[in-house]
Amino acid sequence: MSEETSTKPYLIRAIYEWCTDNGYTPYLAVQVDDQTVVPRDFVKNGEIVLNISALATSRLSLGNEFVDFQARFGGVARAISVPIRNVSAVYARENGHGMAFEVTRGEGQGHDVPPAALPAPQSPPRLTTDRRSLTPVENTPAKSSPDGPDDGPKGKPKLTIVKP
Repeated sequence: MSEETSTKPYLIRAIYEWCTDNGYTPYLAVQVDDQTVVPRDFVKNGEIVLNISALATSRLSLGNEFVDFQARFGGVARAISVPIRNVSAVYARENGHGMAFEVTRGEGQGHDVPPAALPAPQSPPRLTTDRRSLTPVENTPAKSSPDGPDDGPKGKPKLTIVKP
């Protein structure tokens, strides 16, 4: 009997599709190692968060082994290739809903990348790898102004990490 296919790439595709169907921006949190092809200038603490929306990418392929696409970083087009095993989360930027995955030590932990190769410029919020699930934080309702109620949440959405 052959080895069973992982459910992870199917779940990533499902959350991606859910995000796009609902008008949300799908993000991937990735643990960077020597098999991960991303601009190292945007890696922080061995991690990178990537916007994989149709507007931010070109030639996006969510395969069973790799996520491949082209995107611009600082105005420069780059080819991106991320092993599925290194994806630690896929979620909607707007509300934090999505799914987190455990990335086992030795698979995508960034230990294969020398620290000197990981400069730390500003990057999107960092997700850690020791979480088991993500729980969205509900936005607090905006206070009504004298002119009437406000139609939207203020500030950036927040992602809460829940440990079992």
